[in-house]
Amino acid sequence: MENRKTKNAVSLETIVFLVLFGVGAAAIGMTMGGGNMMKTLMATAYELLLDTVFNIMAIAVIAGALSGIFSEFGVIALLNKLLSPLMKPLYNLPGAAAIGVMTTYLSDNPAILSLAEDRNFKKYFKKFQLPVLCNLGTSFGMGLIVTTFMIGLNSDGEKIGLAVLIGNIAAVIGSIVSVRMMMHFTKKEFGTTEYCIPLDKNENMDDLLNKREIRDGGVGRRLLESMLEGGKNGVDVGLAIIPGVLAICTVVMILTNGPSADGTYTGAAYEGVALLPWLGEKLDFILKPLFGFSSASAVAVPITALGAAGAAIGLVPNMLASGAAHANDVAVFTAMCMCWSGYLSTHVAMMSSLKVSKMTGKAIVSHTIGGLCAGIVANFLFQLLSMIG
Repeated sequence: MENRKTKNAVSLETIVFLVLFGVGAAAIGMTMGGGNMMKTLMATAYELLLDTVFNIMAIAVIAGALSGIFSEFGVIALLNKLLSPLMKPLYNLPGAAAIGVMTTYLSDNPAILSLAEDRNFKKYFKKFQLPVLCNLGTSFGMGLIVTTFMIGLNSDGEKIGLAVLIGNIAAVIGSIVSVRMMMHFTKKEFGTTEYCIPLDKNENMDDLLNKREIRDGGVGRRLLESMLEGGKNGVDVGLAIIPGVLAICTVVMILTNGPSADGTYTGAAYEGVALLPWLGEKLDFILKPLFGFSSASAVAVPITALGAAGAAIGLVPNMLASGAAHANDVAVFTAMCMCWSGYLSTHVAMMSSLKVSKMTGKAIVSHTIGGLCAGIVANFLFQLLSMIG
């Protein structure tokens, strides 16, 4: 039976939590009114489910179907061959790690864990390289979904396509920072010589990279099965983001938005107490030069991305519609949502699956810095290209 941590049924932690929760709820309730607060919570969650979750799920299904087809007919294998020469100089990882990048980009952070359990994948890694797969995979998790969602945003006259491209480039740079920082710690822990699984005499990397499994049947059957299975994976991703979007995004919206247009609280969806914009204004002297945010409320997107990328991108359409965000913000949002992609909610479980739980703190610190670097790079790169263009 799995060992689980335990605490006293009632401890100091219980009292502290109740005090903090009570103070927070009371402060919001006194501002909005208790009844209005509860109505807004429910109405916002409902609107997010209809307007955001199902939209993201539809994108995830299409992206999953495409990834299934690409995998079945060797497109991913081709991309792997093209990208493998980059992995060593950029990440100090074997070429096989490129498969993990593409797998997570097409799905979500934990997708890399199934590869890490595969002996034919794991045997090419040294012990100090394996733990950084957590940071590497998270840097690209939900990448295709974030990219597709951002490209589909409506904003007249804005260079959304360029912004999303820059965001992807910045996320790659953030991933390099995260992986290299984490590798500094893993080298100290494991050394640099021992392999996870020693290679057998007759085994070589060509056997892994030059062969791929395919489904039974003809081309038509394989096409349909791979498309449907990939789409089903997209449904799973869409369902998996529901708790994050509804729970995290609802709270963030209440902390981000203000009252109704006439300044009163009515209990309608998307009303709030505007705490995050207030904090953003206080930190504007730092946030504006580093990330170039168009408004103080834009800080809500990367904050939400800490817990759930799906919830974070759900905030962007309303910001664009209200003028609180523009193309430069989309570049930063894309970079940080993709690079962070809810790492605070997945890192602990992923590091545990890799059997290196003791290094979870170092992985989180490394990835926090990597995500910040991604946002800063996206901002300055977009400004530079905008000036040139």
